[in-house]
Amino acid sequence: MSVTLTPSGPELHLLVSLAAWTWPGAGPDGREIAHILITHTTALTDTGTAVTAEDRMRGLSACLGGLTGAREVIPELKPCLQLVGDHVLLHIPGASRRLRLPTRRTWTELVTRTSEAILMLGLDPLPQSAGAARLDAYLDAALAADRLLFGRVQFPPPAPRADVCSTCDGSGTDPTSGRACPDCSLHCRLEP
Repeated sequence: MSVTLTPSGPELHLLVSLAAWTWPGAGPDGREIAHILITHTTALTDTGTAVTAEDRMRGLSACLGGLTGAREVIPELKPCLQLVGDHVLLHIPGASRRLRLPTRRTWTELVTRTSEAILMLGLDPLPQSAGAARLDAYLDAALAADRLLFGRVQFPPPAPRADVCSTCDGSGTDPTSGRACPDCSLHCRLEP
């Protein structure tokens, strides 16, 4: 009996062949929101395999929780953004590494303030060297041809702090009674 192990996440070949762009812009509801575009580069197109780059990008979509086309409701994906210093990373479930997103300070401030971004996966190749005009043309053509997949990504919720009371969040006041919180340790009681 032989057993074939298949990785649950995207192939390393795909991850190293991704290109990414970020920018602030209007979301579907008109609010300002951070945008992320991820495409594959032309280096990904293998002629020796039946699996196409589009298949790999659709597999990446499945790993992230299933992005949808532009005419559908944009799904909320599992929290997969991570802030490390000034860098924003995209965690792809099943992948051994995180994808570092190219960012500018204004974009990082926006995504940190709103805790979310619109993620677009392009099904057609675009090299990382593409400038703004070529990126705009790519987005227009891909949107018109339904070659973009969309999802809403977020930062995970902050972990509860061990040094703060879970009943009053460190205010020292019971939110139900308005009196001194009976569950607080001394460190978060209000001083008289």
